Amino acid sequence: STMSFSEAEVQSARGAWEKIYVDAEENGTTVLVRMFTEHPDTKSYFTHFKGMDSAEEMKQSDQVRGHGKKVFGAINDMVQHLDNSEAFLGIVNPLGKKHATQLKIDPKNFRIICDIILQLMEEKFGGDCKASFEKVTNEICTHLNNVYKEEGW
Repeated sequence: STMSFSEAEVQSARGAWEKIYVDAEENGTTVLVRMFTEHPDTKSYFTHFKGMDSAEEMKQSDQVRGHGKKVFGAINDMVQHLDNSEAFLGIVNPLGKKHATQLKIDPKNFRIICDIILQLMEEKFGGDCKASFEKVTNEICTHLNNVYKEEGW
């Protein structure tokens, strides 16, 4: 399953991503805090976030901040390889495998995170920014779901 991004799509997706990635820790934290607040069941996967109820408390947490940064770092690696399926899958596959087998994260959570990222892009930078990144999030989620299927989910 190769990816079909035109050169123009790659460039505009990277441009959109750069805007939000400049502040990776802050924006990554915002995305996770929103996910935990709007979908409290997602907190159950993170033992150290379980007791945190207020968004303010989560925002201050080093673990939340660290994981937000990690999520954004992984997406950033993928965005750098949109024009190279092999390299892209080299990042997505181990990530999916780890979340499926070791962490046993429900794959629907990837879609939730991606949707929140798109929402944040739209709020901060407008609809065009969001639109140029939508295809990337679909691609990421599709490939992660494929890994899950291979792992027997």
